[in-house]
Amino acid sequence: MANESVHTSTIELDGGNGEVRIADEVVAIIAGLAASEVKGVASMAGNATRELIEKLGVRSLAKGVKIAVEEGKVRVAIGVNLRYGYNVPETSSEIQEKVKTAIETMTGMEVTEVNIKIVNVVMDTEKE
Repeated sequence: MANESVHTSTIELDGGNGEVRIADEVVAIIAGLAASEVKGVASMAGNATRELIEKLGVRSLAKGVKIAVEEGKVRVAIGVNLRYGYNVPETSSEIQEKVKTAIETMTGMEVTEVNIKIVNVVMDTEKE
């Protein structure tokens, strides 16, 4: 097996042809990708902008995301930098929904919490 020190979660599959384990970092990347797709999110906390992601790779999306998995249930804490002018409650709600849906759809694990921390507000000269 690959690096056994990486924390993983086992998911159950119908048919049982073997074991499927998902590293917490993969779940964090899924959360980061989903959050970065929300209009109004300038970047993940830790400055993982789209341009930086293209240069450094997808793993940088895990910055600013903390995952806790207990008994197949996922708790997510995510830090984002918001663009100035976006409604914080509406944008946060959309982040929560996108992150929850993405993780549940891709992994089959239940997401019980998505906690958002607004780390910074970014003045953006580009219009979306």
